[in-house]
Amino acid sequence: MSKTTQSRVTLTLSTALLALTLALPAAAESAGHGQETTTEDHSTDAAGHEDGAVAEGAAPEETAPDGAALTAEDLAQVVATVGGTDITVGHMMVAKASLPQQYQQIPDAQLWDGLLQQLIQQEVLSQSKDAEETDLVRLSMENERRSLMAAVAITTVAERAVTEDEVQAVYQRDFVDVDQGKEYNASHILLETKEAAEEVLAEVKGGADFATVAREKSTGPSGPNGGSLGWFGAGMMVEPFQVAVESLAPGDVTGPVETQFGWHVIKLNETRTQEAPPLEAVRAEIVQKIQQDKVEEHIDSLMRQMDITRMPQGTVDPSILSETQLLEN
Repeated sequence: MSKTTQSRVTLTLSTALLALTLALPAAAESAGHGQETTTEDHSTDAAGHEDGAVAEGAAPEETAPDGAALTAEDLAQVVATVGGTDITVGHMMVAKASLPQQYQQIPDAQLWDGLLQQLIQQEVLSQSKDAEETDLVRLSMENERRSLMAAVAITTVAERAVTEDEVQAVYQRDFVDVDQGKEYNASHILLETKEAAEEVLAEVKGGADFATVAREKSTGPSGPNGGSLGWFGAGMMVEPFQVAVESLAPGDVTGPVETQFGWHVIKLNETRTQEAPPLEAVRAEIVQKIQQDKVEEHIDSLMRQMDITRMPQGTVDPSILSETQLLEN
């Protein structure tokens, strides 16, 4: 097996170990991985729990009442120790957050043993003589730290970016004060041939009731409803139909208009100015826009303040990016 293949195996090993542990918890325990950690001179309480030690594979007791915020002490609570290295509740929380989606659906109580076993196995392997901090490991850790720190900064900027006054101002600017355009209420009679449409057009222009003719002769699904299409805005109908509707005055009839559905005789019933949507219907969109704009402004500001040296492309041959064997050292 090449080192490249070994690296790929390493990247997927954690998930495989977790899947195995979840599927075979009894086998894992019988292999001796579920034994409690014991230390001499630890007192035990009435329930048999050691003072200062937590049984491996057992969920710790809740230290805060329902609804209480977790503290740094909660995150630092030790749930296992491997070769002198502690595994904490915080480590487990982060590990759970990175699991594939199918594992996220598992109740925490059922996930606990498998997740802790995964972390223990990873720590055992990381302390083994076969483990070494290769360039791949070192660079990956640097990139991951950079990415996580950037994410924290973006979240902080985004959270403080939004105020109710700003939401109201953007809503007024982008929705209330903007011409929302017209909406159209139209009816049509759909026919299979141009000749049939011309005959119907002459009939309704001669005084026949449009809705009655639509019920009798339209082949479209709106026929039983008198051909009514209800209200629609610009661009919501196929182009030839939309253009014909927008050329009419309320009460006018036109045709034949050909689309991929057939031949139409069209009547524009009325128009209205489209109203701005309610604030709550677009609040999430507004908040996202404010946050995105503020984050971009913040990054641009930091970029201007920071001393940045960027080598021009071509200084290094770009093809080196594919030479991943260099990471095997």
